[in-house]
Amino acid sequence: MLMPRYFFNTRIGNDLIADPKGAELRDPDHAWEVARTMILEILRDQRGQPNLLTAILEVTNQQGELVLEFPFSEALIPAPDEPPTKH
Repeated sequence: MLMPRYFFNTRIGNDLIADPKGAELRDPDHAWEVARTMILEILRDQRGQPNLLTAILEVTNQQGELVLEFPFSEALIPAPDEPPTKH
């Protein structure tokens, strides 16, 4: 079965950093999970860049249609299925 391809483009202010390759994922929910993981990794790696909290990950499908807008700041909110703290 062919899986749809999603592209994870980062918008910071007026700049858009395009994702030329994308990733084949099973559905928009899976794209949301991947987007959240990507954002958390970027924020961890770029800790000294507070303007990243205003960035948005724009997920589009192969047709270029916007599937999901994921503000970086929202990725810091624990997901409902995750414990609020990890020890």
